[in-house]
Amino acid sequence: MKKFTATTEVGLVQANKGRRVAVIGAGIGGLTTALAFALTGAEVTVYEQADALTEVGAGLQITPNGARVLNALGLEDALTSVGVAAQAVCPMDAMTGRQIARFDLTTQDPVYRFYHRADLLAVLVDGCRGAGVTIKLGCRIDTVSSDGRFVADGETIEPLLTIGADGLHSSTRPLLNGPEKPFFTGQVAWRALVRREDATPCAQIWMAPGRHVVTYPLRDGMLNVVAVQERPDWAAEGWHHEDNPENMQAVFADMGADLRGILADVTDLRLWGLFRHPVADHWQQDGILALVGDAAHPTLPFLAQGANLAIEDGLALAACCQHDPSLERALANYQAARRPRVSKAIKAANANARNYHLDGVKRHVAHAGLRVLGGVAPNAFLGRLGWLYDFDAPVEHGFTALR
Repeated sequence: MKKFTATTEVGLVQANKGRRVAVIGAGIGGLTTALAFALTGAEVTVYEQADALTEVGAGLQITPNGARVLNALGLEDALTSVGVAAQAVCPMDAMTGRQIARFDLTTQDPVYRFYHRADLLAVLVDGCRGAGVTIKLGCRIDTVSSDGRFVADGETIEPLLTIGADGLHSSTRPLLNGPEKPFFTGQVAWRALVRREDATPCAQIWMAPGRHVVTYPLRDGMLNVVAVQERPDWAAEGWHHEDNPENMQAVFADMGADLRGILADVTDLRLWGLFRHPVADHWQQDGILALVGDAAHPTLPFLAQGANLAIEDGLALAACCQHDPSLERALANYQAARRPRVSKAIKAANANARNYHLDGVKRHVAHAGLRVLGGVAPNAFLGRLGWLYDFDAPVEHGFTALR
């Protein structure tokens, strides 16, 4: 991808000025997209079916690649105040409770942080409204047509560009790619928050045969917990299915005391099945429709990149349109630039799903390798992720905020 500078495309950096853009979905990817377009001169309206912008209690990790985008959108100060700066990633032996290795994150620039989703969402909402974005809540999208028009609560909306940021169950993705059926990975996940005032600011990956748990702290003394189990039983896709904490606790009953203690404090629990969706073949059409985030490339939660990739998408799409008066050409450039990177990240996440759950000899060999790496070459671990964390989407795509 060609690297732009603010002066590379003189005369074209204002191509978004006055363009009427509709974003379907007010999640993290949708709001990032809306803000990026608004800051480059577009007239943006976000349509969200929910009556309020709320999130089920859950955390996320914003890695440096995502942080560069949010900083370029002017959100750095607001996000610093609500995030927890990460110190390390710590692989753990869940069976014994022992730390296998510690990989330092304090040298990452921008800072790697942990957030409650609701906090990140609130910052994005404030940024959007400050940039003039209209956010319409409680809007039911009845139909989206191939020409970009759609009906929201009985009103026909005819924007110049319609962007589907409507997640796993996108109404726009099938228009571009036809119907498809994701397949169950044989894994389910639980998500919860527990109180831990003294939690160290590290992402701990508690690994066990056929299971793992990821924990990291959020602000105000909360600890985010995501537990994953391999099992043949299907669980519905989505985050909002309640489950009895005893079911999760029984799965991890043979773990070390520290992990069992964390899980014992869970009182409110959500369960979802993990499904693998293909990366969409078509992310755009005819300069009138485009997809971002999970609508284009749902990602398994084993690399902490779902939100980060959606954030990158939003800025990349706005920047491609900013630099080209032809929306048809701009959307084609967006897909060509983003699809290879996203596919590589999803492949890496799928590999982690296997590596966290090793058993027998493979487990012992893998843990021994992590110990050696952590002791002899601790920077090598993060070095292997340089292609992911070091990516600078604002520079790569020549994003220039005009407001």
